[in-house]
Amino acid sequence: MIYFDNAATSFPKPRAVIDEVCRCMTQYCGNPGRGAHRLSLAASEKVFECRALAAEMFGLNDESGVIFTLNTTHALNIALKGLMHRGSHAIISDMEHNSVYRVIRKYADIGLYSYDVFDSLCLCSERSAERICRSIEALVRDETELIVCAHASNICSAALPIGEIGLLCRELNRKRLAKGLPRIYFVVDAAASAGHIPISIRDMGIDALAVPSHKGLYGPQGCGMLLLNDILPDTLLEGGNGVSSSDPDMGYELPERYEAGTVPTPAIAGLCEGMKFVRSVGVEKIALHECELFKLARKMLATIPSVQTYGAEHIGATLSFNLYNLSADDLGRRLDRYGICVRSGHHCAPLAHSTLGTPRDGAVRLSFGYFNTAGEVMYLIQRLSQIAAQATATP
Repeated sequence: MIYFDNAATSFPKPRAVIDEVCRCMTQYCGNPGRGAHRLSLAASEKVFECRALAAEMFGLNDESGVIFTLNTTHALNIALKGLMHRGSHAIISDMEHNSVYRVIRKYADIGLYSYDVFDSLCLCSERSAERICRSIEALVRDETELIVCAHASNICSAALPIGEIGLLCRELNRKRLAKGLPRIYFVVDAAASAGHIPISIRDMGIDALAVPSHKGLYGPQGCGMLLLNDILPDTLLEGGNGVSSSDPDMGYELPERYEAGTVPTPAIAGLCEGMKFVRSVGVEKIALHECELFKLARKMLATIPSVQTYGAEHIGATLSFNLYNLSADDLGRRLDRYGICVRSGHHCAPLAHSTLGTPRDGAVRLSFGYFNTAGEVMYLIQRLSQIAAQATATP
């Protein structure tokens, strides 16, 4: 089997991740923060270790701002629903995943707040960062409270200039403070960038960063993180959090304010080892390997006349394409018969597909990981050439 669906979830996992999940389940899987016995304390130590590692990896000053969630979507829901107020205004990019777009659309449709979409098609230009920031600034209103960006697309390898947008937010907030206007919060969806592109919350001016465990950090499914930089959104869930159980509300202590119920300790243990793996290899080295595979795939896809690519000028871990004579789903099924795993369709991101101009049924996505090889890419090209020839010959 050849696996090119790492943007959905990375596979295979490093051996250390698998071993640590098993060790947790068999040796220290107590309920963290819910007891004074040795298993609970051992679980708490592992959870704290993972928080501290995440804070270090993503440039967060205080590890208590690392909130464990079920996934990136859960993290984004906490941030988006917790930071907006009735009558406020949000600005999102035209490359957003449904984990942002559906939340914003739902509350706009019922009249709680409004939103605008900024244009990122100028990503291809030499001065794209400046143009994108101007595009965002033109949409800012007095009631704007939220700017949301997918750091990197999950359809192609385009990445937004997060550092420059964060600087813009800081500049806007200085002016707004003097006028008595509400602060603008900068929320970043790092589902497609964490582990692939270096991220520093501190240096990039990010207020809330949503991160998955199971993609570029090579951890298990069932876990994600919301990293909060000195902000306190409203709570999305209420329940037991292991502290102040007699109080009627969740309180303001971090991270417990946002961690209602038992956290997924085995998944957190695996995430901790996944981050150690990424750190030991180096984000830059992983990215270089993925980019080399991308360039090889792009070069070889260009030799197949019936292939159409989307956003392929952006080099990274993700490349989407179609064959003219086949639907995306049909091509995905045919590749699966050869043992090649890809993702076809709209990838939960119809807004991004509209921006890139893919057909009605979406596209086929290749997403590379550290364990993929050039030989696997060449096997894919061989099989694609066969499929293209067969499709062309079929009346």
